[in-house]
Amino acid sequence: MVTTTSPHIWLDEQNRAWIDDTNAKVIEVALDHLAYGWSAEEMQRQHPHLSLAQAYAALAYYYDHKPEFDRQVEESLRRAEALAGEAGDLPLLRRLRAAGKL
Repeated sequence: MVTTTSPHIWLDEQNRAWIDDTNAKVIEVALDHLAYGWSAEEMQRQHPHLSLAQAYAALAYYYDHKPEFDRQVEESLRRAEALAGEAGDLPLLRRLRAAGKL
């Protein structure tokens, strides 16, 4: 069942927040905001498929649910670090180090 939570934002069956009329999740906008410090205006410039209202709605939803999103981001980072550790020393990484690119 799809649930509309606020203007421009809806939740899918897994309780993920999506931006109306796009294939973008709120977490993607939140990550851009966290990583690059983008405002809603810059978000809309970088992602022209988003309206300014959608960008503001996504950021507002993020801030309304900040602890949940921040926990998701932390869990994703831990999973990525664990997978990188499991991957070990890949041949590509060895070549890049040998070439002085890492």
